[in-house]
Amino acid sequence: MAAASTHPSTLVLHAVRLLGFADVGRLARRYGLDPDETGRWLGQAQASGWVEHADFGGAAGWSLTEAGRRHNEALLAAELDGLGARARVLDVHRRFLPLNARLQDAATRWQVRPLPGEALAVNDHTDHRWDDRVIDALASLGRQLVPLELELASVLARFDGYADRFEHALEQVLRGQRQWVDGLGIDSCHAVWTQWHEDLLATLGLARGDES
Repeated sequence: MAAASTHPSTLVLHAVRLLGFADVGRLARRYGLDPDETGRWLGQAQASGWVEHADFGGAAGWSLTEAGRRHNEALLAAELDGLGARARVLDVHRRFLPLNARLQDAATRWQVRPLPGEALAVNDHTDHRWDDRVIDALASLGRQLVPLELELASVLARFDGYADRFEHALEQVLRGQRQWVDGLGIDSCHAVWTQWHEDLLATLGLARGDES
């Protein structure tokens, strides 16, 4: 069975959820959509009360309303159950959880490097061995993400590309651009991983506190 292609209007709403707050251009790029078409779908979603537009300190963008969040999950649930793939996605989610715990540990170690008498000392990135161990952990997690993505993307095409984006971020880190580990506003390792996690949660209609 060929992977299902999610309707563009659903992809636009879903992109708003995954990105949290973004302008039309960034939302369109998330799934390779036409910016004008994306703008039209956003207008319709706004009229339905599913998204809202705001300007914070000169940064304008779209965000999901609570009604939009519920509608997004309903659309994804109907798509998933229509494919008869819920058990398959649940199994991938189950296998993902221990990897996610390791990612959270790596992210913490990137930000914090305990010192004598200061367990929560900020990592100043002067200990290259410490940082290299974190990067090695990220590389391992990236490799383990690949088969999970392949399994999901064979059912739902929108899951394709996460592993490549994670690998791209890691390549930037290895070139010395360390902000690509957890930087904001870029497709950093942490940002890509967080979007993958949110995609799973939205698809299954789960809250983070309910995962176990």
